Amino acid sequence: MIHTDTLSNGLRIIHRESPSEISHCGIVVNTGSRDEYPAEAGMAHFVEHMLFKGTHRRRAHQIAARMENVGGELNAYTTKEETFYYATFLGEYFPRAVELLADMLFHSEFSPVLIEREREVILDEINSYQDDPAELIWDDFENMLFAGHDLGHYILGEPETLNRFTRDQILSFMERQYQPSQMVFFSSGRTPFHKVKRHLEQHFSVTPSLVEERERRAPEIIPQPVKQQIEKNTAQSHVMIGFPVFSMHHPQRYALLLMNNILGGGSLNSRLNASLREKYGLVYHVESNVTLYSDTGLFAIYFAGDPQQRERCIRLVRKEINRILEKELTPFQLNLAKRQWKGQLGIAAEQNENYTLAMAKRYLHTGGYLSLDEMFSRIDAITAEELHVTARELFAGEHIELSYL
Repeated sequence: MIHTDTLSNGLRIIHRESPSEISHCGIVVNTGSRDEYPAEAGMAHFVEHMLFKGTHRRRAHQIAARMENVGGELNAYTTKEETFYYATFLGEYFPRAVELLADMLFHSEFSPVLIEREREVILDEINSYQDDPAELIWDDFENMLFAGHDLGHYILGEPETLNRFTRDQILSFMERQYQPSQMVFFSSGRTPFHKVKRHLEQHFSVTPSLVEERERRAPEIIPQPVKQQIEKNTAQSHVMIGFPVFSMHHPQRYALLLMNNILGGGSLNSRLNASLREKYGLVYHVESNVTLYSDTGLFAIYFAGDPQQRERCIRLVRKEINRILEKELTPFQLNLAKRQWKGQLGIAAEQNENYTLAMAKRYLHTGGYLSLDEMFSRIDAITAEELHVTARELFAGEHIELSYL
């Protein structure tokens, strides 16, 4: 059973009852790298780091030890649209986790000394990220697709802006973006919902700042063929091929996600893996991926392989896309694809942490949630015609291509 409510200050709550001895809870903030002003590039991620570095009550090592001392974990991550702070622990320590999260979110000190220290840590993180082409190419591809837009810059930021961050800038960003009305508290576990709410009213009933919310500006993407090659002196060629798509709210999103699973999802029998790896032995890894934002999205195919075989691999990718474009799936193929995706979702739902994080993200952006049975019903409703129409809309234009050589 899933419960929802809203505190008087606008903080929304979603709680999933679970028989597990392990509980999860956290806060997702409706802010990410796309909500930064130009001089703030990297600020959302920087703030995420700083919330672990000390409050008026605790030093950094005390924050880290608060959950670890009882065998729990405390984590966080930043995306382009959200920042997550969450804990995993034995259910009896729910009050401890709630109090700690509230302390971090509302009472962090942002010591100038620790700001300087963490600046160096993140600069090292940026440098290490630059050494990982299989990760970096995804961000470089988005920067190409969303060039000139809020979505078109690195989550980690750039050294030029990071080196200029001040405590006043951090506090200004926090005041603007970290309002309770822009947060969702999420949890799963055995704690009864009335106790969840009681602890939140005790620790999270802070008065929100009355500042104007910054509206997100949807990108205006003009589909056009773009090809870019970057010299990276890598042993393999890393290649991404992609297309702009619609947002997470679009009615065809389920058809798009099913098509992605057929073409290059995480299974060994995806069409791209069966062709490029199993049949021709040209790559070790190939995948396709859908990223859906609140107002736009992208579909991308990635592979890495022998530079001498790069063009052949691109032709084979195009061949698999054309197979989907040329004719609808047969009833047998469609049912097989649905059965596989439903099985993957069912197994993923047993991983309570990921399931809880996904539930929180959906509730943040839509104000709703889907049970596993409801998700299965959405999948069952997809027709071969809808899948074909979605493919034609997606692959109608020229693709965007980025290669590391």
